[in-house]
Amino acid sequence: MQSYPYPEYDGVRSIVLGIIVSILTCGIYYFYWQYKQMETLNAWLGREEYNFWLWLVLYILTCSIFELYYEYKMAKGINEIQENNSLRENKDLALICVLVSIFSLGLAATAIQQWEINKFYGESADD
Repeated sequence: MQSYPYPEYDGVRSIVLGIIVSILTCGIYYFYWQYKQMETLNAWLGREEYNFWLWLVLYILTCSIFELYYEYKMAKGINEIQENNSLRENKDLALICVLVSIFSLGLAATAIQQWEINKFYGESADD
């Protein structure tokens, strides 16, 4: 069994289920999903790069505009992890996440990022 910096059972998430539950809970699950992604990325990076509570406060105060920056920043963190672990790097991830966030309030960007995070664990499909 391979050892990861963050447990696979917490890092790998179903993208389809995440989207459905986020919609059914009127976005509440989305915040939990963001929290878990930030925890996962922090563990893989080996440093406290992402702070959920700071993100949440600034998300609320800026009416979600701050999320554009954080989606960009999280995509760059994913690229760093991919590079550090000899994984195939999606160089356009940051741009894709920002553009998608502009039109979908971040849910689609979170799904795209989860797709990339799942690959840290060897998961490429939504199982």
